[in-house]
Amino acid sequence: MAELRVPKLNNNDTEYLLVEWLAADGARVAADDAVVLVETSKATEELTAGASGFLRHRLRPGVWCHPDDVIASIDGTAEAPGPEPASPDRASPVTAQRDTAGDSAPLVTAPAQALIDELGIDLERVRALGVPVVRRADVERLAATPDAGGATPGATSGETPAAGRAEHPLSRVQRAVARSVELSHQTIPAAYAVVRMDLGQALEHARATTREIRRPVGLAEVFVQAVAGLHERFPLFFATVDGTRALLSEAPNIGVTVDVGEGLYVPVVHDAAGRTTKDIATTLMKHRLAAATGEFKESDLSGANIVVTLHTEHGVVLAIPFIFPGTVCALAVAGPRDGTLADIGLAYDHRLINGRDAALFLNALKAVVERLT
Repeated sequence: MAELRVPKLNNNDTEYLLVEWLAADGARVAADDAVVLVETSKATEELTAGASGFLRHRLRPGVWCHPDDVIASIDGTAEAPGPEPASPDRASPVTAQRDTAGDSAPLVTAPAQALIDELGIDLERVRALGVPVVRRADVERLAATPDAGGATPGATSGETPAAGRAEHPLSRVQRAVARSVELSHQTIPAAYAVVRMDLGQALEHARATTREIRRPVGLAEVFVQAVAGLHERFPLFFATVDGTRALLSEAPNIGVTVDVGEGLYVPVVHDAAGRTTKDIATTLMKHRLAAATGEFKESDLSGANIVVTLHTEHGVVLAIPFIFPGTVCALAVAGPRDGTLADIGLAYDHRLINGRDAALFLNALKAVVERLT
């Protein structure tokens, strides 16, 4: 009998929510069949069975699980075993709520229910979503839309904000950002360097490439490709600090900040040096669309060994990003001002990288970007 254990999906979360079983208890499954959906702080991930046989659930939907927890077993016997009751001590009130509400009621995940209670959203509005599983991201989008009566979510009658002050609950995504920022400032001694670059030729190159490959190409795509090209010359900038040593990476996996108003995400362009401009542009467009709905897979958000942070909003001339845990560098890309000049900065982990190294890296990047044709 094989066991289905929860893998470690990221470095930020210590527990994940079991959202939905994709295969019924007792169903015959193949090793590569997706059988369960789990939710991290930023994404949902389908887990495969890992073995062939008959699936037996160990946990119910709506409960929290931890890395290496056994959530199911796969029995290879010829006959399907009888149903095994899920662990009652790990059951969630969400599951009980669905049972009492009837089969027609959607499954509301624990994070979603917490936000519903926090904002005072009517359950009829939740049911009107028409989805079988209501996740926190669904509630966040619902909360942003006033109901038919014009009521504001969270403004329940008779409620008084604590100590006379209004409250603004942090979204699931922002709480994940907060954890990363806090960990970064606690553990990484950061320094910063800036080089002024002329982006005129890079912008013209981006416009010409957009017409050629029929994909939007901008500063994000330009800098992802340029940074990836420096991986072999500057391996420490793509490394991870491990005590008194640095662990080098085999390929440049470049995280790119994406915020379309639904929270900050850092999806990854894996092995960016081995990709064409068209492939990079296509990948980043998919990431932007996923950021609008919050429907990332954990694999989309994992594995970055350097991050390109975008600050191209009009008027921004300087930005100092935090260094994402597990990396040693974050490049800050601002838009050009006074024509084509822009200040491009690098936040770096001073335990591994010194100022001279940072200057060499930035000037090498400057040479690549300014010579694009």
